[in-house]
Amino acid sequence: MSGTPVEDFTSFRKRMNERILGEDNQVVRRFFALDTQTYRAGALDVKTKEMLGLVASMVLRCDDCISYHVAQCKEAGVNRDEFFEVFSVGLVVGGSIVIPHLRRAVDFLDTLEAAAPSDATPCDDHPAA
Repeated sequence: MSGTPVEDFTSFRKRMNERILGEDNQVVRRFFALDTQTYRAGALDVKTKEMLGLVASMVLRCDDCISYHVAQCKEAGVNRDEFFEVFSVGLVVGGSIVIPHLRRAVDFLDTLEAAAPSDATPCDDHPAA
């Protein structure tokens, strides 16, 4: 990998999603489709769903998922104050074991905020954060 952290993350996700979805496995394809559909606007808007996904990812301590949802939240218009409220919920629910993941989440958010506008939408549709 040779780009920015955002570009590297996006490139790896895209390459691996294509590789995975290229296999002849309906279960995997259906799960990815379900994941994508779950985060579309419905009774809850996309921004709210992505914030929920970020909290769940923090509690589950999945750094890839956290980075994905930080990027999606940023794209959905979550501002820094809102991010820190979301981070607070994840920390309270998950406990102190979430702190290392919070550090990486804030670092990734800082990277997104510092990125050029062309880097501001780092992720494609949701398939399996």
